[in-house]
Amino acid sequence: MQDWLGPAEWQAVALSLRVSFWATLASLPLGILVAYALARWRFPGKQVLNGLVHLPLILPPVVTGYVLLLTFGTQGPLGRILADWGVVLAFRWTGAAVAAAVMAFPLMVRAIRLSIEAVDPKLEQASATLGASPLWVFLTVTLPMALPGIIAGTILAFAKAMGEFGATITFVSNIPGQTRTIPSAIYAFLQVPGGEASAMRLVIVSVVVAMAALLLSELIGRRVAARVGGT
Repeated sequence: MQDWLGPAEWQAVALSLRVSFWATLASLPLGILVAYALARWRFPGKQVLNGLVHLPLILPPVVTGYVLLLTFGTQGPLGRILADWGVVLAFRWTGAAVAAAVMAFPLMVRAIRLSIEAVDPKLEQASATLGASPLWVFLTVTLPMALPGIIAGTILAFAKAMGEFGATITFVSNIPGQTRTIPSAIYAFLQVPGGEASAMRLVIVSVVVAMAALLLSELIGRRVAARVGGT
């Protein structure tokens, strides 16, 4: 692939992989917590939380990116605090990871939530009656049985992060070598004469990655589900 892609194209692919990896890894613990809360807990404002989680799927991505810029930009309320600690997100690859994580978060939470809801509550109750703490019940019963959904949600979130464009370009712009991911690179190549070939190669990479993620998610999910069911 390195010979097939040019330096600028390969740079965009490498950056996309980096951004997607960290976006997925950083959001996974919170995704599991939120999914569990929506699936098992009862609390005031639950529907509000559910709406906020899924809001990035409904809002135009540019709006989400603009909100991130207002919040985490150097003049934003959180951005100023982070800047005092030496952390700058706007117009950096770390900001691209934040934007990708926000856009992919709903898919991750939904897949994990459905998997947790499929776990029989009687199994959790039985473990609790034997003296297990709620945390231990979650770690030994709920989490292993929900593993197929967690894996599926993680892979789908990674694929979504790889394809994120609107929020990313609004929040961190389109800077070569710093924030130019695959979608941003495709957009940039299409703006210059003779860039169609480079854009098409990156489109092929995007399609291959997306299809591989979907197939891998299905395959791993089925194998883990069969193993969990067998135990």
